[in-house]
Formats: sequence, structure tokens, C-alpha cells
Amino acid sequence: MAKYGKRLNKAYDTIDKNIFYLVTDAVKLIKDSATTKFDETVEVALNLGVDPKHADQMVRGTVTLPHGTGKALKVAVFAKGDKAKEAEDAGADFVGGDDLAEKIQKGETGFDRCIATPDMMAVVGKLGKVLGPKGLMPNPKLGTVTMDVKAAIGAAKAGQIEFRVEKEGIIHAGVGKASFSTEQLSENVSAFIGAILKAKPTGVKGSYLKKASLSSTMGPGIKLDIGQLTS
Repeated sequence: MAKYGKRLNKAYDTIDKNIFYLVTDAVKLIKDSATTKFDETVEVALNLGVDPKHADQMVRGTVTLPHGTGKALKVAVFAKGDKAKEAEDAGADFVGGDDLAEKIQKGETGFDRCIATPDMMAVVGKLGKVLGPKGLMPNPKLGTVTMDVKAAIGAAKAGQIEFRVEKEGIIHAGVGKASFSTEQLSENVSAFIGAILKAKPTGVKGSYLKKASLSSTMGPGIKLDIGQLTS
């Protein structure tokens, strides 16, 4: 822990807390400060001027990052017959019906995305208390309840991420690894924030994107220039 403390202190010394950085400059600082032995995840955190308690202020959707997340996503698919075969051929990590549901009920949720064909939602619906809190419940609005399981699996494996605003209007997501190039991370950050801006609810009044910051797993948060992000 002392080692991390010294490294973090050094990282903080390179960051001016009074400056709002451009994305590329923030990314360079993140990469310079990410010196741990593992490949740190780079995360964007946003503060939005929304109250998710109101349905017309919910921010939720998906975005495909141009350079992926750097993480090998595991996908579970609820399907049967030809669609189950399609899912297996497309690279799904877990495929099934009642058998898969039984495993999930027992706490086996070693996957990052859950997809289902419409005819399997009667089975999936019973898993709401398990999948819901983990953000894994299939949703037609997010393209995870679909007959085109091949495309849905492909999108997930290619770097599509889901986002949803949390309490207090906070939304965050991993947008790559510290090993990515400055250009790759900058483009991923821009793609993510662009998707959030496009998802602005009609019920929002006043400022929508209030604060934005960038950080790595073990690094300090760096404030981003809102003006650049919204221009």
C-alpha cells in the first residue's frame, strides 16, 4: 500500500487541480501515471443535471467504442433451437434456456452481457432480482432482446458498452486500457461522451453535462474541459 501511496502522490503532483484539461492532455497524464504492473482500465465519470427518479430524465443506452474496451467480454444468450446454434457459432460463452436460468439462480453470473430471443423472456423474466441489480437484464431498447443474436453478440464482442445513469445523476464507464495509444483512448472517450450527449432526455432543464473526469484504476481523477466536450 505504501508503494501505491508514493506513486499516487507523484501522479497528483503532475496534475493541476485548478485546470480543466482537454481530452488528449488528460489521456497523456493518465498514461504517464498508470505505472502499475497490470494494465489499468481508464474510466470516464460524468455528473449530469438529471434526476433518474423521473422517467423523462433517465439516461440509458449503448455505444460501440471505436477501439473496444480492451476487455474480453463474456456473453450469455437465452435461446433455443436454431437460434441457440446461431449463438454458439457467433461465439457466445453461455447458451441455454431453463438450464442456464437455473445456474444463474444459483449465483453463476460469470458474464458481462445477457442477450435473449423474445420467446425466451418468460424464462428470463424470472431472473429479474438476480440480473437487474447487476445491469444484466436483457432489454429490447438496448438491442439485447432480439432475434438477431449473431449481430447482438458481435456488437458486444466488438466493444459495445451499455450505460445507465445512477443516483445523483452520475454515469461512468470503462473506455479502454492504459496500454491503448493516446489517440485510441481519446477517440473512445469522445465516442462515449458523444453518446451521452445524444441521449439527453427531453425532461432535462438547465445544464445537462455538469462535470466530467478521467481516471485509471489506481490513478487520480483528472477534470475535463466541459466546453470542449459540448462544442
